[in-house]
Amino acid sequence: LKIEGPSRAFYDRKRSENHIHTQALLALARRHVDVLWALLRDNRTWQPQQPTVAAA
Repeated sequence: LKIEGPSRAFYDRKRSENHIHTQALLALARRHVDVLWALLRDNRTWQPQQPTVAAA
């Protein structure tokens, strides 16, 4: 995965749990399928989360 973001963080977390590349990638794909299924089930559209800015 070349782009940073939630998917990369999930993949990196799976890799740190000693999953090989293929296992981590399949876990990420499963997570995406679960989200898509929930959107279809609830008849909703994708609403990406807005980035939050931490107060200084």
